[in-house]
Amino acid sequence: MTLHAVTHLNFHGQAREALEFYQSVFGGQLTIATYADFGMPAELPGATHVVFGQIVADNGFRVMAYDVPGQHAPTTPAAPTTRRENGTTITGEPFFLSVRGDSVDEVTPVWEGLAEDATVIEAFGPAPWAPAFGMLTDRFGVTWIIDVAAEHTQA
Repeated sequence: MTLHAVTHLNFHGQAREALEFYQSVFGGQLTIATYADFGMPAELPGATHVVFGQIVADNGFRVMAYDVPGQHAPTTPAAPTTRRENGTTITGEPFFLSVRGDSVDEVTPVWEGLAEDATVIEAFGPAPWAPAFGMLTDRFGVTWIIDVAAEHTQA
């Protein structure tokens, strides 16, 4: 048996736009089904919203998304909150989406794609724990960590 933990993102009318953007960054097969596809009358508000969406890429990237039911205005992402604690920047976000590659060359295009219209929290570059690391909040309000896997040695 094989298990995959797949991030499922919740939007308010922006799921299609977000999934299409993520596909442009990561590639892969995009699947979108709307509420109308599952029987909601087309004339009802929200019928064109995404009830099931996913991207599955050959490089291992997977994400799912949908539009939360109900009438909602698209949300405008707020800038990520940070606070200083013992000299370390910490965000107030409840989770991050992490994309980890084997080389700087592999993850640099991912960083560059996600950085379009994003708020950079930590600039992409070498870090004490990895050959490359960066953190940003994209234009949909999702906070991403992009880094290169590095061998961790116990102290």
